[in-house]
Amino acid sequence: MKTLSIIKIGGNVIDSPEALTRFLGDLSTLDRSEHAWILVHGGGKIATDMAKRLGIEAQMLEGRRITDEAMLEIVTMVYGGLVNKRIVTGLQAKGVNALGLTGADGNVITAEKRRHPSIDYGFVGDIERVNTAQLRAFLDMGCTPVLAPLTHDGAGHLLNTNADTIASRVASALASEADMQAFYGVRLYYAFEKRGVLRDVADATSVFPELSASEIEDIRASGAIAAGMLPKIDNALAALHAGVEQVEICHSDEILSALQGKHCGTRIVV
Repeated sequence: MKTLSIIKIGGNVIDSPEALTRFLGDLSTLDRSEHAWILVHGGGKIATDMAKRLGIEAQMLEGRRITDEAMLEIVTMVYGGLVNKRIVTGLQAKGVNALGLTGADGNVITAEKRRHPSIDYGFVGDIERVNTAQLRAFLDMGCTPVLAPLTHDGAGHLLNTNADTIASRVASALASEADMQAFYGVRLYYAFEKRGVLRDVADATSVFPELSASEIEDIRASGAIAAGMLPKIDNALAALHAGVEQVEICHSDEILSALQGKHCGTRIVV
C-alpha cells in the first residue's frame, strides 16, 4: 500500500526563497512508487505586504484575516497566483508534475461564507465538501496537486480559507473514503520554520516529541502553547479522529526524514 501524505507548508518558509527551494527539493526526491502527496500552502506575509503597498490596511482578529472585497482581490492574486505558481514552477524544475489549484478548480473544495453572531469576517470560507474523486483522478494521472488557501461557494464567489484547516479536511476526507483506503494510508504533516510544538517559544529546542489529546487539554488550560499553534493542533486532532493514520508537526528542513518514517518534531496522538 502506498502512503498518501497531505503536507501543509507555511510560516516563514513561504517568505524565504532559499527555505522554500530546499523544501521542494527534498519532496522531489521521494520515491513516487511508494509515496504520493498533496501540498497545501499558506500565504506567508506576502499578502499583507502587498496590501500595504497598495494602501490597503490588513485587518486581523485572533490570528485570522478579515477579508473584505479589496483584501479578497489581493489574497486571490497572491495565494492563487504568485505563491501557488512559484511553488508549481519550483516543483516542475525538480521533475515533479505539479498542478496548481484553488478550491474552485475542478470543484475541489466548496465552502460557505463564515457566519458569526457578532463578527463579519467578510469573504472567509468554512469548508463544506472536499471532492475526493477529483483529487484521486489527479493523483492517478501522475499529477501532484498544489492547493492554494482559497475555496468557493458554488455561486461564483471565492473565499479565503485557513490553509491548516484545508490540509486537515483534505486528509480527513481522503482517509474516510473506502476506495482510497484500499490503495493509500493517509498521513498529515504540518511543516514550517520551527522544529515542532515548543514548550517554551523562546527556546527553539524545547520540542514536545509527542502530545496526546489529554495532554493538549492540560497544556491549553495552562496557556503553555502559543495561541497561533492551537488551530494547528485542533486540526491535527480532527484529522486523527477522522481516520488519518499519523500527524506530525515539524521543521520544513526535516520533512523528508519525517516522510521516510523518522520521528521528527511533534507527533500528535489521540
